[in-house]
Amino acid sequence: MRVTFLGSGSAMPTGERFQTGILVQEGGRTLLVDCGSGVLHRLQQSGVGYENVSTVLLTHHHLDHVADLLPLMKARWLAGEEHLEIVGPQGTKSLLDDLLEVHEYMQGKLDLQVREVVPGEFSVAGFDVSAYETRHSLPCLAYRFGDLFTFSGDSEAFAGLANFAEGSAILVHDCSFPDDVDVSNHPTPETLGKALAGREIGRVYLTHLYPHTDGRHDEMLESIATQYDGDVRFAEDLTTISVE
Repeated sequence: MRVTFLGSGSAMPTGERFQTGILVQEGGRTLLVDCGSGVLHRLQQSGVGYENVSTVLLTHHHLDHVADLLPLMKARWLAGEEHLEIVGPQGTKSLLDDLLEVHEYMQGKLDLQVREVVPGEFSVAGFDVSAYETRHSLPCLAYRFGDLFTFSGDSEAFAGLANFAEGSAILVHDCSFPDDVDVSNHPTPETLGKALAGREIGRVYLTHLYPHTDGRHDEMLESIATQYDGDVRFAEDLTTISVE
C-alpha cells in the first residue's frame, strides 16, 4: 500500500502545507481521503491526477476537508470523466445536494454517487475499511485499512481512538497545536502522547498542522516522547509512504 500526503495543513494554511487530503493506493486501486483546499493541485503534482480519482472518502464536513470537492467534480467533467463516488458520514448527501444547489450548472454533469457510512465495516473503492467515531466539533470518522494504515481524521486524542489504531503499521493522527495552545476538538502533543502510551503502532505521522506548530517540531516530538516511545514523525505534503 502507498499512502501519499496531499495536504498536511489545516484551516489556516501555510505556503508549505495545503489542507487535508491523503491518497491511498494499492493493487491498482486509488482512494482519496478528504479533499480540502489545494488537494486538486497536489493531485497533479503527485503525478496521479484528478482523472484517476473516482472515489472520495470524507472523514467529516468541515470546509478544510471538503473545499475542493466541487473543483474536483468540475475538473473531472471537463476532462471527459463521467463518474465520481463520494462516501462519508451522515449528512454527506445533504452536503452535496446543497453544493449543487448553489452551483446549478454542475448538476447532472457527472454520474455522482453519494453514500453515507456509520461506524463499523464497509468497502469503498475495493478497500475494506473500518470506521470509528472521533471526538470533534462535527460528526467525524476515523478510518482503518486493515493492519496497514489508520487515519484519525480530526479528533481529540483519547483511549478509544488509540485502541482503534493499535497494531497499525502507520497511524496518521491529528496534532494541530503545540502544548501551550488551549484547544478542544484537536490534540496537543501532551494529550496525544498520553493516549498513545503503551500502544503498539509501527509509525505515527502528525498532520492537520496549524501555523502555530511552525518551528516547534522538536519541542512537540519531545513532549510526545515523555509518554509514548514509538516512532513519531511530521507529515509533509507530497511525501509517499510504502506500507507492507
